[in-house]
Amino acid sequence: MITLEQIQKRIVEEIKRSGISQTELARKIGVSQQAISSYLNGRKLPALNTLANLCKLLDLDANYILCQE
Repeated sequence: MITLEQIQKRIVEEIKRSGISQTELARKIGVSQQAISSYLNGRKLPALNTLANLCKLLDLDANYILCQE
C-alpha cells in the first residue's frame, strides 16, 4: 500500500536533488515560496496541477513520484 509519506519523501528528494532554489522553483511552477517550503517540510502535498508542473520542470515521471515504479 502506497502512503502519502512515501509520496512526500520522493517529492522532497527530487526538489532537493534539483538544486533549484525554493524561490525560483515557486516562480517557475506558479506557486508561492511558502508552498514549496510546505512541501519540503511535509505540511502539505502539491495540488495535482502543481505536481504535474513540478514533474515537467524537474523532468520527472509522475509514476515515480506516485510510487508506481
